[in-house]
Amino acid sequence: MKDATEPLVHVAGLRKAFGATLVLDDVSLSVRAGEAVALLGANGAGKTTLLRILATLARPTRGTASIAGFDCGREPECVRERIGLVAHGTLIYEDLTAEENLRFWRVLAGGQALAAHLREALAAVELEPYAGERVRSFSAGMKRRLSLARVVLARPQVLLLDEPFAGLDQRGKKWLEEYLHAFKAGGGAIVMVTHSFGRQLSVADRIAILGGGRIALDRPRSLVTPEELARLYALHTEEAP
Repeated sequence: MKDATEPLVHVAGLRKAFGATLVLDDVSLSVRAGEAVALLGANGAGKTTLLRILATLARPTRGTASIAGFDCGREPECVRERIGLVAHGTLIYEDLTAEENLRFWRVLAGGQALAAHLREALAAVELEPYAGERVRSFSAGMKRRLSLARVVLARPQVLLLDEPFAGLDQRGKKWLEEYLHAFKAGGGAIVMVTHSFGRQLSVADRIAILGGGRIALDRPRSLVTPEELARLYALHTEEAP
């Protein structure tokens, strides 16, 4: 990180348009080390677009976004070294084994694919016994856990999560919740897109609602009751939770 006093995630005046369609309009958001922000919003509100910009998979029309002090547009390689992305899809290869998937991803990311590290990552998500099995035989929950093993392997500073609890069974959800709390305690920052008002929000320190292309609300989770959150969500998105 260039400056330890700066937020790990910093977005300022971000605008993104697809032709004549404005998706993000003057979005600003900061997330510091040890902090998690849950980003809520209706379908099409721009939540995933914002996540993709932070992950260097899309470029803003205007404004800036940075990870650990590195500009997402001008320094994408530096950004990618510091993030762990869990997209809504698992993004894994069905014809490869679990271990081969991790090795392929690690080499693609420019890192070392040491067998011991691969096995440790699989063990962390309780998939080590299935390391040599082709992913096509996995359940949806196992595939989701394999995608999370990539994050464990990367040891990033920032997690960018799109519906990370989706597809997990109760055991998997418990593991992920514990992992995210430990990640924050270790000084990491989390931006988590979710439609859920349940268990996922227990990880969040702040709740931000994206509506009308802007951050309509950004509050500490401890100051918002579930009933008030439902009311504010409906107010800013015109959609019932």
